[in-house]
Amino acid sequence: MSEASEFDRYGGPSGTLPDRTGQAEAFDAIGQHYDDAFPHKDGQLAAGRRLADALAPGSRVLDLGCGTGLPTARQLADAGHSVLGIDLSSGMLDLARKNVPAQNAEFRQLDVAALRAEGPDGVGQFDGIAAFFALLMLPRDEIPYALRLLHGLLRPGGLLALSMVEADLDDAGIPFLGHTIRVSGYLRGELRQVVRDAGFDIIDEDTYSYAPASTEVPPEHQLFLHCRRG
Repeated sequence: MSEASEFDRYGGPSGTLPDRTGQAEAFDAIGQHYDDAFPHKDGQLAAGRRLADALAPGSRVLDLGCGTGLPTARQLADAGHSVLGIDLSSGMLDLARKNVPAQNAEFRQLDVAALRAEGPDGVGQFDGIAAFFALLMLPRDEIPYALRLLHGLLRPGGLLALSMVEADLDDAGIPFLGHTIRVSGYLRGELRQVVRDAGFDIIDEDTYSYAPASTEVPPEHQLFLHCRRG
């Protein structure tokens, strides 16, 4: 598929942004309860620390789907990096601004489909991107496009820390903290292929088994891929 047709497919001049109103409203309502349900985040903390340590001091980092800013945006900002956190949920962003008041952290309400390096609303380029459990909120047919957009936002040799839940799901509705959210997933071999097809080299990967607290969601296998822009 050509670069132009991908741009149109994902909200370019002749396209429209996907409607994710229900997802945003669900996370607005969930708010602080999200961190209560996921109090430990061992895999995310380890992956965020690895990304922060691998980047040059003062690097520019995108936190995609930053949520409440905890732990990743604060982790990266505390390490001295310049952080842009984006999320669809205005409620989550309000919490992020309180949780990460650092001068080197900024938060904006943006859909991944609207991300562009250049232009009036352009976000520029980054040395690193953290995408922890953000892409699983997209239908499967959008995930390859999103990964290509992220590839385009990274400077040559830039790093991507990506996590997904291992599951054979496509835009499936699941109950979560009293609301219904829609999620997608891949089995690990499929996920590796999708990431490589988007132009990334997979440096390493980790797997964690995780049981959320105080939610009806069953235990899950979390996949963390440490990638470099190829």
